[in-house]
Amino acid sequence: MIRLLFPIWSGRQRLANLLRYSSKNSLLDQGIQVHAASLRMGFDFDLMLSNDLIDMYSKCGVMDTASLVFDRMTERNVVSWTALMCGHLQNGNAKATLSLFFQMAFSCLKPNEYTFSTNFKACGILNVPEIGMKIHGRCVLTGFETIPVVGNSIVDMYSKCGRINEAVMMFNVLPVKNLISWNTMLAGYTLAGQGEKALLWFHRMLENGEIPDEYTLTTVLKACSRLGKIREGSMIHGFLITSGFPCSGKAAIAGSLIDLYVKCGNLAGAQRVFNQIGEKNVISWSALILGYAQEGNLAEAIELFKQLQNNSKQVDGFVLSSMMGVFADFALVEQGKQMHAYAVKVPSGSEISVSNSIVDMYLKCGLLDEAERLFNEMPARNVVSWTVMITGYGKHGIGKEAIRLFNQMQSNNIEPDGVTYLATLSACSHSGLTKEGEEYFSQLCRNRWVKPGIEHYACMVDLLGRDGRLKEAKDLIENMPLKPNVGIWQTLLSACRVHGNLQLGKEVGQNLLTLDGENPVNYVMISNIYAEAGYWKEYEQVREMAKAKGLRKEAGRSWVEIDKVVHFFYGGDDTHPMIDKIHRVLKEMERRMKEKMGYVHGVKFALRDIDEESKVESLRVHSEKLAIGLALCHGGWDEARVIRVFKNLRICGDCHDFIKCLSKIVKVVFVVRDANRFHQFKDGLCSCRDYW
Repeated sequence: MIRLLFPIWSGRQRLANLLRYSSKNSLLDQGIQVHAASLRMGFDFDLMLSNDLIDMYSKCGVMDTASLVFDRMTERNVVSWTALMCGHLQNGNAKATLSLFFQMAFSCLKPNEYTFSTNFKACGILNVPEIGMKIHGRCVLTGFETIPVVGNSIVDMYSKCGRINEAVMMFNVLPVKNLISWNTMLAGYTLAGQGEKALLWFHRMLENGEIPDEYTLTTVLKACSRLGKIREGSMIHGFLITSGFPCSGKAAIAGSLIDLYVKCGNLAGAQRVFNQIGEKNVISWSALILGYAQEGNLAEAIELFKQLQNNSKQVDGFVLSSMMGVFADFALVEQGKQMHAYAVKVPSGSEISVSNSIVDMYLKCGLLDEAERLFNEMPARNVVSWTVMITGYGKHGIGKEAIRLFNQMQSNNIEPDGVTYLATLSACSHSGLTKEGEEYFSQLCRNRWVKPGIEHYACMVDLLGRDGRLKEAKDLIENMPLKPNVGIWQTLLSACRVHGNLQLGKEVGQNLLTLDGENPVNYVMISNIYAEAGYWKEYEQVREMAKAKGLRKEAGRSWVEIDKVVHFFYGGDDTHPMIDKIHRVLKEMERRMKEKMGYVHGVKFALRDIDEESKVESLRVHSEKLAIGLALCHGGWDEARVIRVFKNLRICGDCHDFIKCLSKIVKVVFVVRDANRFHQFKDGLCSCRDYW
């Protein structure tokens, strides 16, 4: 009898080996054949093979079949449960992982170290520290927290959930601290924006005799990049060279070094590192391309991209998405269309992340119809796809469409994340949909998986502030469970300015300077609220405080694309070769507007204690007007067309009124994208309904 069974069990092991090979190499077709063979051989309910099948289908991304195998098992062990949990996590469904963990609690089986570590990862991805703490409690009771893989996962979970203090406490009680433990803490501090502490921990790690690996070094270089600490980053670079570390052969480190020099404004250093790399990969290329683009050197960025194409390197989805992001940020619609045409021809162009970035590019360039068409044609959409479109509707002031899409998304069983809720709340705010915004915020507060962050509360402050409910907005800030940051107080100060509430504005301004007295934007906002109220002495005092600290705010800049050439203007700019003609056209437009509509400059927006004539002159040279003037010089104003202008800051009230009146007397439609939203000016009206 034993001799007869031996070939059967030998065949069972061969099946298991084949399934594991299929799993390792993602060979779905071969795995399906092995599955069929196991059924023919009578192994329908074999525990080991069923576990291998769950793993194989999970690794091949077929979670429905993996779940079906699991559901049909007559006997399950901890490996069965953990394999399915891992599968859901690897395929982006962390909620299903946690759901299985709590279902497993009702069985007689106990989790092992891999079950715990998988679910801690799920908690970190979902940012649900409360659930993570409950699972941590079970670890303590069962003694699993002392096992390195579990202890490191707990540290990682707290770090990713923004609970860095809890992460440090857990790290300190780890009985064994290995390189993974240290790397997890370094990544946690870097992710939390505490780069200084990340560097301190790096030195502490070296003092403890740990030898850094590639992950350690890329994390520390990232911390230096975010802090702008080129000296410390250069020292690490020097350490790598003197220790004989093969920087040029390690793609991740080479890319991090390029990113460091780029973020610190040293493009020459970035180019040097790039030139020293023997075998350049896509990471190195993309880091330098984005560096030039972020510095505003678009010509060099595009030239490098062409070199990448000619270098026979396979352009991946990350590079395509990144380039689309650059064209979107600068609203370079022609270059964006060319990149879209290129993406259609390469395999990576069909990736969902690339499709999302193309839709985003068209939205940010003001081509809403094109974005809608592409969104509707997407063969598959994820939460990012829906969020991009909702954000676009919000920026264009079509709040009701944003809400419709948010509801449709949930009907399609796509769960919104924190960014989706933020986009929806912002859309409600931009469109004055106060009641709807309050409803969605309440829904968010009740959500088990997504918790409101400071940015969601800031949206609600904006929503209430725009509606004139300043006291409610202030009460919300003071009573929310999170510590107020600079951004949320700036939001309330903007509302105070809009509604002319100087008393509350003073109080909010003091809070801002206490929180961040080195931020030039705070001084500008506070001085402007004094200026609009006519308190010129206080206005000058605030400006002098900023001047004494050597603070300067970002200059207003507008740009317009004409015949595939982008023209940039600053306020008061007189460097453009056509500046005289631009001024003549603008004055002619003013004359016609005065004759036909009685237009006068909104001198209150000049915000300076000078005579009326000087105020008019200062308003006349605002950057967005100069950009519009140039566009009118090229093509005139008697034929129906669209002029698109883009600005890095919020459009001022005078320019808004000017463009509204201008759209009434010419046949041109003006689309202006400022830092907050889109404004479409047509027939004397703006799409924002003067609510921005």
